[in-house]
Amino acid sequence: MTEPLRHAPDAAVLERLARQAIAAMPALFRQHLDGIAIQIEEFAEQDVLDELGIEDPWELTGLYQGHALTEQSIWSSGDLPPIIRLYRRPLLEEWVDSGVALDALIAHVIVHEVGHHFGFSDDDMHAIEQSVTPESEPAIPKRGA
Repeated sequence: MTEPLRHAPDAAVLERLARQAIAAMPALFRQHLDGIAIQIEEFAEQDVLDELGIEDPWELTGLYQGHALTEQSIWSSGDLPPIIRLYRRPLLEEWVDSGVALDALIAHVIVHEVGHHFGFSDDDMHAIEQSVTPESEPAIPKRGA
């Protein structure tokens, strides 16, 4: 029997769940994800929120930073590797508020951010998600960037 959580999961737990979510993706996708860094932060920094036009730091659970595969070229040498940032406190609040399992929530955010890596917009990903979510199953709230 698994021991119940007595404390909010720390950054190491969220990173492990994020890496598990990537490992569970089909090989076709995983082969294009080598070199993407995963960083866990408590909240997005104010300049990031300002750039995205987000006033409430609790509204951003994850962010992809880097060039999408559709924008990369051999002439991009010297660029920093792409990063998926997960924001721990907003993720934990959404986990508690939504009742969605934490691993499912982290996987949802990771898939969303990986979508940006492949060049999909938020609207593209929302449409894809709506088309594959059974009506009997509650959709995870639309958050993140």
